[in-house]
Amino acid sequence: MELDELKAAWQRLDRQLQQQHELDLHVFRQDRLDRLKAGLRPLFWGQIAQIAFGLLFIALAMSLWASQPHGGAVIAAGVLVHVYGVATIIAAAVVLSQMGRIDPAAPVIAIQKQLARVRTLYIRSGMVAGLPWWFLWFVVLVVLAGLAGIDLPATSPLMVWSGLGVGVLGLLAMWGVHRWSRNPARPHLARALDDALTGASLRRAQAQLDELLRFERE
Repeated sequence: MELDELKAAWQRLDRQLQQQHELDLHVFRQDRLDRLKAGLRPLFWGQIAQIAFGLLFIALAMSLWASQPHGGAVIAAGVLVHVYGVATIIAAAVVLSQMGRIDPAAPVIAIQKQLARVRTLYIRSGMVAGLPWWFLWFVVLVVLAGLAGIDLPATSPLMVWSGLGVGVLGLLAMWGVHRWSRNPARPHLARALDDALTGASLRRAQAQLDELLRFERE
């Protein structure tokens, strides 16, 4: 009789410990997911700002069309500015859409995959918004001159070639730094560049998920 009572007591204690563990896990998971959501807010507002940024370029292009520009180079510059604005908005919207697909109720591994997809799209969005500026600064200058009735490529062809040269050199320099950082002898530099591309919000969110996954496996 005493042995049966001892077994029953152990079973009750085991159930209580299991329930306590599940409660602790639930509380810890909710806390980490709340922090993840809070940590992603800067990324959300950053994409909203990128959409507003793209709208400014569409507005600039529309102003050029309203002025009925002349000259093939000015019109081409307007088209490029218009396309850049639309592409910037689409890239940001895709990131926001993927962020909205993150399911807090999913297993941690699944959330990590969803977050990794957000990271990939975020990097691509940054490339869409950032890389064209090696040439876009001059394109915007042509559009602004066109609004003033000046065909800048026709009046200052040297400036055109100078702008193109700066863009080519800038892109080549970025490509060279990227290749140089990928050398196995410089892993810290490669990691630093990856962190810079990823952004602090995504790094913090990934850290929260890693901590949650370790807690679940303990």
